Amino acid sequence: MDEGWRLRVLAVAERGARAVAASAVAVPSPRAADGAAAEVVVVVPGADDTAAGRAAEAVLRELQAGLPGHSFAVGRSRVAGAPEELHRAGNEALLAANVAEGDTDRPLLAFDDTGAYRLLLPAMSEDPAELQRFYAETVEPLVAYDDQYETDLVQTVEAFLEADGNVAGTAQRLFTHRHTIRYRLERVRELSGLDMGSTDGREKLSLGLKAMRVLGIAHRGGPATEAGAGGGRVPRR
Repeated sequence: MDEGWRLRVLAVAERGARAVAASAVAVPSPRAADGAAAEVVVVVPGADDTAAGRAAEAVLRELQAGLPGHSFAVGRSRVAGAPEELHRAGNEALLAANVAEGDTDRPLLAFDDTGAYRLLLPAMSEDPAELQRFYAETVEPLVAYDDQYETDLVQTVEAFLEADGNVAGTAQRLFTHRHTIRYRLERVRELSGLDMGSTDGREKLSLGLKAMRVLGIAHRGGPATEAGAGGGRVPRR
């Protein structure tokens, strides 16, 4: 994010928050110093969680209206009752925003609504390298493969987990044939070493997907273009 764009996002976000809380302020994320993090922090004074929720909604509306053509994810922390709690609140908001970024149906997410992702907050805050290692051991090979061949292995894993391990249900969700799903799941096993047919394999890949979201790792994927990839089976190189 270049400086001009960052200042523009800051101004728009602050304008949205101040529509609800006049003393709200938007500041660059501490992570912005690395030049890569496209994040801003909005601080809303007060202990009213309902008002904070309205402010977050106003920020998202203002960003979408003021900067059309771009997508945004807004995460909201629990109330920080003292200055020493601001670091915790910032991590909660970041986790919620990262999870929201992976869910196009929920661009605004409160930390309290992140479900099992909340369990990964200590790892994200205290030992992100370990979280990164777990992601690398589970889902990263699938992400790399999807990016290289424009396949949908990660999406297939997500749909399979949502369908409680049912191939037919997964095929319905993805509007594809059951044989295609089986081919893709076999490819997942070959790439990750994890069998989606086993409880252990499903648990590890589910946690790997959560680690990917919490770490804010974007996943592209897309329609397969390489010969054979349409069925999820691409020849090894």
